[in-house]
Amino acid sequence: MFNVGDKVVYPMHGAGTIEGIEEKDILGEKQAYYIIKMPGEVKVMVPTSKAEGIGVRDIIDKETAGKVFKVLETDSTEMDMNWNKRYRDNMDKMKSGDVYEVADVVRNLSFKQKEKGLSTGEKKMLLNAKQILVSELTLAENSNKDEMEELVNNTINNSFTQYSKNIANSTPDNVVKKFIPFNGSQN
Repeated sequence: MFNVGDKVVYPMHGAGTIEGIEEKDILGEKQAYYIIKMPGEVKVMVPTSKAEGIGVRDIIDKETAGKVFKVLETDSTEMDMNWNKRYRDNMDKMKSGDVYEVADVVRNLSFKQKEKGLSTGEKKMLLNAKQILVSELTLAENSNKDEMEELVNNTINNSFTQYSKNIANSTPDNVVKKFIPFNGSQN
C-alpha cells in the first residue's frame, strides 16, 4: 500500500508522485485509485487493489541509482541480430519495471544507434526507455530532468567511446594477422 506523497514507478510510464487516493465510480464499479503525477504534467489513475500486481513500486534510493550508472558505464550486452526478436526482448525488459533492465535497454540501444542506427520502432523504444529511466533517476537523486538526462547521455557517450576503442584496438585470436597474397600458382 502506498501513501500520498510516495514516489513510485509505473512500468512503461516512468516515475511519479502519488498526489492523492480517490474513490471513483467507473462503469458502475466503485474503486479506490492512486492519482500519480507523472513527468510533463500527466496524471495517471491506477486502481489501488491492482497497483502492486501491475508492477507499481517505490522508486530506487541513491545507492541503487549509483548502481544504475554502473550499468550505463559497462559495455553493451549481446542482443539478437533479428530486429523483431530484439524488439520483443527489449520490450519484456521494459515491462519488467526493473530499473537495471531498463538501463540495459537504454545503453544497448544507444550503442546500437551510434554504431549502425536504429529502426523507427527501436528509436521510439529508446526514447521511451530513456524517459522512464531519467524520470526515476531524477526523483531518486532529487535532481532536475534536464541535468539528469545530460548525465545519462554523457555516461553513455563516455562508455561507448571507451568500448568502441577497445573493439577497434583488439583483433580476435582466430583472425589471420598477416596478409599473404594469393597469386594463383601452387608450389
